[in-house]
Amino acid sequence: MASPTHKAIDAVWRIESAKIVAGVARLVRDIGLAEELAQDALVAALEHWPSGGVPDNPGAWLMATAKNRALDRLRHQKLAASKLEQLGHDLDAQEALIVPDFVDELDAARSDDIGDDLLRLIFTACHPVLSTEARVALTLKLLGGLTTDEIARAFLVPEPTIAQRIVRAKRTLRDARVPFEVPHGDALAERLASVLEVVYLVFNEGYTATAGDDWMRPALIDEALRLGRMLGELAPGEPEVHGLAALMEIQASRAKARVDDSGRPVLLADQDRGRWDRLLIRRGLAALDRGLAVVQEPGAYLLQAAIAACHAQAPSAAETDWMRIAELYGALARAMPSPVVELNRAVAVSMAFGPAAGLDIVDTLRDEKSLRNYQWLPSVRGDLLAKLGRTQEAREEFERAAAMARNARERELLLQRAAGLATG
Repeated sequence: MASPTHKAIDAVWRIESAKIVAGVARLVRDIGLAEELAQDALVAALEHWPSGGVPDNPGAWLMATAKNRALDRLRHQKLAASKLEQLGHDLDAQEALIVPDFVDELDAARSDDIGDDLLRLIFTACHPVLSTEARVALTLKLLGGLTTDEIARAFLVPEPTIAQRIVRAKRTLRDARVPFEVPHGDALAERLASVLEVVYLVFNEGYTATAGDDWMRPALIDEALRLGRMLGELAPGEPEVHGLAALMEIQASRAKARVDDSGRPVLLADQDRGRWDRLLIRRGLAALDRGLAVVQEPGAYLLQAAIAACHAQAPSAAETDWMRIAELYGALARAMPSPVVELNRAVAVSMAFGPAAGLDIVDTLRDEKSLRNYQWLPSVRGDLLAKLGRTQEAREEFERAAAMARNARERELLLQRAAGLATG
């Protein structure tokens, strides 16, 4: 059983590790080396804190220890004396307010040393030179503070696979000489899109697991929310950052209502809205307001957040403003054209104008290659066919959707809907 000191070290590390890696990476300009030095500081804490006690400011202790390790490493590499002097001054001033060494276009007015370092770390970990899988794994490791084993269990892949992804990602960043910085100019929008994509991928995997026995993975939801809130504080002038945060907060508010006592999925229309988390809804609506306040034309995340807000503000499923949601999906389809968006628009249109109108849209997507193995296409079509009284066709669609589903709970739900039509 872990001692209170070891539990305290674990808690501090989970909170502070990203800041420590980011702070050291600014000095050594190598994320892999920075993580190694931060881990050295953690080992030092495990050696000293049980006998000497947890310091009053454990985060500062870990940061100072890691930076000392960095200085030792740089001395051994025989860096120029001027560089050593500069780094020594930086170490001495670690707890002081330091003027950042560059102007961050995201929020020059509110830049601070740790904030800049974290923002650099996020943009580096999510660099497009890495595969999507590598970006997700590296972000959860460096910024989420998750262990390799935790990431592997969350995504249902072997731990060595995740370990290899992380090692290769750090090597790729080093070999490509990716600068440890926030991009500027035209590169900023592209890189920010990559960052938001990674965070939302993490959230979606937690919100609706693609495989396995569980409908949701709450740990991934929590990590995505934490990353989204962090980005909102670090980049307050970026509307889509607030849009993503709002979307995740509002969707996460439904978590307790999305499963029954046995862990089976509960669809939105059937959820007990009294179980929705009102604090998360308020946070989401506030983030939505912040995003809309700094933009003239809402982007994809803000539009999706506005759709989620319509659901959150409806007293019941029957009182949902489906006309407004259909309108917002139309705007989303223009801002981010995709077959999945169009499928969601079909659902909204069916609720606003009847199942036949929705089915007309769905049928235009049946030959879409990107949806060939997407179980929600036959699922939506089955639902609309059932509402139109075309029971046999609906049952076949639900069975086809179930055959595509990799998540056990999802498959069970679809088969139940098919069986209900068979006996209804």
